[in-house]
Amino acid sequence: MTSDTASRTVHAGARRPAPAWAVRVAHLIPLAVLPSGLWRIALVAGLPIGASAYGAPVDPGLGESVYIVSLSLVSEGLALLALGLVRPWGEVFPGWLPLVGGRRVPPRFAVTTAITGAAALTLIWGYAAWGVTANGNDLGFTRPGFTLLLACYAPLLLWGPLLLTLALSYHRRRVSRGGGGRRGGSGCGRPCR
Repeated sequence: MTSDTASRTVHAGARRPAPAWAVRVAHLIPLAVLPSGLWRIALVAGLPIGASAYGAPVDPGLGESVYIVSLSLVSEGLALLALGLVRPWGEVFPGWLPLVGGRRVPPRFAVTTAITGAAALTLIWGYAAWGVTANGNDLGFTRPGFTLLLACYAPLLLWGPLLLTLALSYHRRRVSRGGGGRRGGSGCGRPCR
């Protein structure tokens, strides 16, 4: 199967395009996650970002460095998955995937997964924000370093709520009436003949 044919197969399963605001939100999510990943990579690279453990510079070992960089890459990869809620590949599996290639993504599965992820992210980053509010700079960072840490991690508070809004938009397009779901019609977005 050529890439042109695979591309047409993916686009053939699309029901209704995502609204422009949802596309913007889907692109905003990876941008909101990026600063924290860059901060972690700067930490591993030994850049002067004000991170010090009570005066001593932070020096993660090789294993911890691999973990920190991997965490940054995985976080950004998960954030990029939000684009699937506004792109055709979020409605039809790409043809190159074994067993499921070219098949329709079950909308309820995608929505349930996205809502579960949004709830988990909101709880995780909400709890982290509460911890910072309650404990302040208990890491011993310099004042500018702690401010930079907060500036890089604060956008993560948006990840869960933004993902939830995308999941609800996806649900309206794919599962609700007219979106091609079981309750909906043929998915043509208007009365079909």
